[in-house]
Amino acid sequence: MSVRPRTTAAEKTTEAAGPPPAPRPRTGSGAGNPRLRRALRENAVAYLFLAAGLLCFALFSWYPIVRGALLGFQQVTFAEPARWVGLDNFRRLFDDPLFLTAWQNTGYFTLLALVFGFAAPFATAVVLNELRHGSSYLRMTVYLPVMLPPIVTMLLWRQFYDPGPGLFNNVLGVLQLPAQQWLESENLAMVSLVLVSTWANMGTTTLIYLAALGGIPGELYEAAELDGASVRQRLWHVTIPQMRFILMITLLLQVIGTMQVFVEPFVLTGGGPDDATVTVLLLLYRYAFVYNDFGLASAMSTLLFLVLGLFSVVYLRLTRSKG
Repeated sequence: MSVRPRTTAAEKTTEAAGPPPAPRPRTGSGAGNPRLRRALRENAVAYLFLAAGLLCFALFSWYPIVRGALLGFQQVTFAEPARWVGLDNFRRLFDDPLFLTAWQNTGYFTLLALVFGFAAPFATAVVLNELRHGSSYLRMTVYLPVMLPPIVTMLLWRQFYDPGPGLFNNVLGVLQLPAQQWLESENLAMVSLVLVSTWANMGTTTLIYLAALGGIPGELYEAAELDGASVRQRLWHVTIPQMRFILMITLLLQVIGTMQVFVEPFVLTGGGPDDATVTVLLLLYRYAFVYNDFGLASAMSTLLFLVLGLFSVVYLRLTRSKG
């Protein structure tokens, strides 16, 4: 005879309640996730501002780049419908004798700008950083040319370079030196443009260097002084190594900026004398607004964009390795 096992009170309660409910499926993301809904609701305004910024960036930055690249493969005068010509614009560019001249002049301007415009802001920043009195006034004075409109700066320096009553020739006369044709000489015209560009733009770079100098620990200079290091040795072994990254970045940015020089030759020399100051952007301007060939100008801008893109890649690699 079999004996039936007793049923406990807990088992009776479980049998009365029925089988346990099936587990609810988890929702990883989506509308059922309360955290996601809360995050979207809290950051909705931020997302709207971000979308507006991205829209403006795409409309005013990326669209002109893409549109300009497409125009480089078309014959465009805006007086008649555009016609697709493929690589003909680029072939015409390389056949133009001024194309190579413009790149050579631009490279020469960039090289001179590095000689003058890269060393002058650094030296000015080092001197201002050592001053204890009047440094704020001098910093404002150095930055003042940046606040002037470029056209005002060019007209001011045109008076300085005037071969007759100009300031520079008057100074040379006081020193018993012969007057110079600053903007009319093939040998001096490009150097004159570089001096204008350096004076007008060095203020921003000087402030960057001053900020970097302020971040160098003073203990390094104190240790160098205790070791008997001179001013030149402290500059070479402390200041420059501590600012190496900033110096490399400003060097690349200056190369990118000087390769786009336009205002100085356009206002002061018009590309002369004898095409000695024709730059890439000035030739691009001639293609578009003098010869009314916007397809050729767009092809020129595409090439310039590719060249500057190489420097941008170097810049990104430097910043990524530093990070």
